[in-house]
Amino acid sequence: MNFIESIKERARKEIKTIVLPEAEDIRTLKAAEMTLKEKYANIILIGNKEEVLKKAEKNNINIKEAQIVEPKTNQNYEKYSNLLYELRKAKGMTIEKAKELVLDPVYFGMLMVKDEETKADGLVSGAIHSTADTLRPALQILKTAPDTKLVSAFFIMVVPNCEYGSNGTFIFGDAGLNANPNPEELSEIAISSSKSFEQLVGQEPKVAMLSYSTYGSAKSELTEKVIEATRLVKEKIPELKVDGELQLDAAIIPEVATSKAPGSDIAGKANVLIFPDLNAGNIGYKLVQRLAKAEAYGPLCQGISKPVNDLSRGCNYKDIAGVIAITAVQTQISK
Repeated sequence: MNFIESIKERARKEIKTIVLPEAEDIRTLKAAEMTLKEKYANIILIGNKEEVLKKAEKNNINIKEAQIVEPKTNQNYEKYSNLLYELRKAKGMTIEKAKELVLDPVYFGMLMVKDEETKADGLVSGAIHSTADTLRPALQILKTAPDTKLVSAFFIMVVPNCEYGSNGTFIFGDAGLNANPNPEELSEIAISSSKSFEQLVGQEPKVAMLSYSTYGSAKSELTEKVIEATRLVKEKIPELKVDGELQLDAAIIPEVATSKAPGSDIAGKANVLIFPDLNAGNIGYKLVQRLAKAEAYGPLCQGISKPVNDLSRGCNYKDIAGVIAITAVQTQISK
């Protein structure tokens, strides 16, 4: 059983309800159909009900088992307007502005997840929205999880016919949110990513702090940042298997690790790859996705109080369906 099938199987054991606020996008509708057909989550679609049903019928997509919510006519419109106003009034929110924002499907969806009475457990967005448009309302409404120092994003990469990592499965972090983390932030990204790997992949994380240098083969401010971040991770979580700074080949290929990082218990075996900045992480995941034909699930979020996950705007419907399953499992874990 491959990674995403195992995630779907876990999701089926305790069915959760996932909100999809991009209901007028064909990929989202196809993902909803797949999810409902395979029975691993309940689905709430947010959008103009007439338009959603018309688009589904035109494209022969079966979403009969999905709940469709239209913000403007929903019974909770006034309730959510007042809730958003109360949450944000200290930041200058007016009730008029709140009523306007609640009409936005992403804001309405976040408020559904916030509202315990709706039984909405998590949300997936980003097929047509930017990361900022997905995460801004998440942070405004749901806030960060307790004891979270930094919200970050990661991708689960599943590389076919790959002997590296965990049978070709890796976490890439941060590949979606933090542009240029400092050593402290980079250490938190590594710690959060290691926990996500253990929770979702179910195996021991082996974390490589990536650089263009291995063990001092080059020296600059860029390498020093990674070295300091590695030191901080080891200081915070002494039992975590982590090493750096490591070049990518030294991190995942045993033969290269032997010559570049002899004696390391991580080099050549890493399954959690921590990139020094968003340039490297974003380029890296897209190279692996496109050239190695890897499955890329994300950007998945760490540190928000309830599961909210972003999507790449280049995703297909199977990617969305996979992220729905992951979000459902994250909800099980968070409960």
